[in-house]
Amino acid sequence: MTDAQTRRSRQWFGAEGRSGMLYRSWMRNQGYGPEVFDGRPVIGIASTWSELAPCNAHLDRVAEAVKRGVWQAGGFPLVFPVVSTGETLIRPTAMLYRNLIALVGEELIRANPLDGVVLLSGCDKTTPGLLMAAASVDLPAIMVTGGPMLNGKFRGTDVGSGTHVWKFEAEIKAGRMSVADGHFAEGCMARSEGHCMTMGTASTMACMAEALGLQLPGSASWPAVDARRYETAQAAGRRIVALVDDDVRPSAILTRGAFENAIRTNAAIGGSTNAVLHLTALARRVGVDLRLDDFDRLARDVPTLADLMPSGRFLMEDFCYAGGLPVVMRRLAEAGLLNAAEPTVTGRTVGDNVADAECWNDEVIRPVEAPLQPAGTGTAVLTGNLCPGGAVIKQSAASPRLMVHEGRAVVFDSPEDYHAVCDDEDLEVSADDVIVVRGAGPKGYPGMPEVANVPIPARLLRQGVTDMVRISDGRMSGTGFGTVVLHVVPESAVGGPLALVRTGDRIRLDVPARTLSVDLPDEVLAQRAADWEPVTRPEDRSGYRWLYREHVLQADAGVDFDFLAGGRGDAVPRDSH
Repeated sequence: MTDAQTRRSRQWFGAEGRSGMLYRSWMRNQGYGPEVFDGRPVIGIASTWSELAPCNAHLDRVAEAVKRGVWQAGGFPLVFPVVSTGETLIRPTAMLYRNLIALVGEELIRANPLDGVVLLSGCDKTTPGLLMAAASVDLPAIMVTGGPMLNGKFRGTDVGSGTHVWKFEAEIKAGRMSVADGHFAEGCMARSEGHCMTMGTASTMACMAEALGLQLPGSASWPAVDARRYETAQAAGRRIVALVDDDVRPSAILTRGAFENAIRTNAAIGGSTNAVLHLTALARRVGVDLRLDDFDRLARDVPTLADLMPSGRFLMEDFCYAGGLPVVMRRLAEAGLLNAAEPTVTGRTVGDNVADAECWNDEVIRPVEAPLQPAGTGTAVLTGNLCPGGAVIKQSAASPRLMVHEGRAVVFDSPEDYHAVCDDEDLEVSADDVIVVRGAGPKGYPGMPEVANVPIPARLLRQGVTDMVRISDGRMSGTGFGTVVLHVVPESAVGGPLALVRTGDRIRLDVPARTLSVDLPDEVLAQRAADWEPVTRPEDRSGYRWLYREHVLQADAGVDFDFLAGGRGDAVPRDSH
């Protein structure tokens, strides 16, 4: 328990002399009376609101609901901005800036007179970025995600954000959909505030925050425009004050068991492969030894229960009304697949939080005994001479017929090189070939963009080909689908084996055996490695991109910066006033 006189914020608002006068006086220009400086908990509301991040554009109103809850519980709420990134607009990729969100968020939380923090996020990278920031400071914290959009509706059918972008693109390229119809469908996919309503990365990371125990139960899935989204935000505002009073910090919640729960939950919901990167980076911040192999081992016993796009049929609005993540976690707990004793921000255990969860639609959230896909169909981790440090594939979104496949490599040094020719009628490529797109890793692009699920060549689309094996050191949107091998480590930009593959080489994928290899003798690979020369980019010799390239880690280490491992605590900085 903490008391009013020992709170961290008292070193600002309880100070005597000139310093205290400065701190209190300038805050009062906002109309606050002196009573707010009486020792009550000062709660920061870290907001990623931005009109340039469409998924987060409503978070200003969510912040107001949080503030109501903080006031109700006797706290003093203060909203402050942190870096906001929207994957749909920002170039080259929001992933380039996830670590910047974490870095700036961490420093702002530590540098200000805060006793606890509420994290407001929405689009893909804002959720893990803020979680990483809070974990590194380790002040009491709770997350409130902004919620998914309402289901998309197009000509009598449900359409999913992201997932149907790829589908509509393929239909237009194949000549089965007009460009005008594609333009009309754009508004049908995004018809309310909120983030992607498929089980893409935004929905996945909202669920991960809940599965880890840092978000209130059930709050990951309420639609952004549902009144209960704001009710949940208000409840989080009340709860953060209790977390401060009880001195419950992220380090007490982000245990090894909590990460195991998140990995298994991600498998059960058919979640994004991007969760592998974000959970690994978050674990490094709190000193939990989470390895790439853990994601494969822990997911092997878990069936896919959520029938959600891109792996299934339904969308997040349906998931919410079926009972949401608590139903999934209850079913995992009853099957012995959850660490039920792990603590959460509610003050209760994970098991207690979900014990009474009821399912209202077994089609959307399947029973364990009748899953959407059987155990072992979650994210698989591959190794072999093409990915000695590992690679991943989302089995639930891949084609079963391609899970064991051998084909001729057709190699492109960048996503742009592929897009420049993929519509050419004379492109020498067949449905059995393996498309390799390199130069898309953390250092190479930079930022590891979501480009790995490149479209099928137009000529093959018109022939009825719907999937091919694709391999990349980049990422795939959580809304994407297909037999796509991702996150190849080491990436091509640092001389990994992917850089050595040439068009015409034979590549073998064997997902059941967890292997990915190129059919070349070791001595040939060694000679190619000796001849390889890195590509230099003069535009990245200064500024943030230089910092990023110099210090970013590979995918198996979460693509965090090498100097940000571990926590740096909440020590109050020196007073210069």
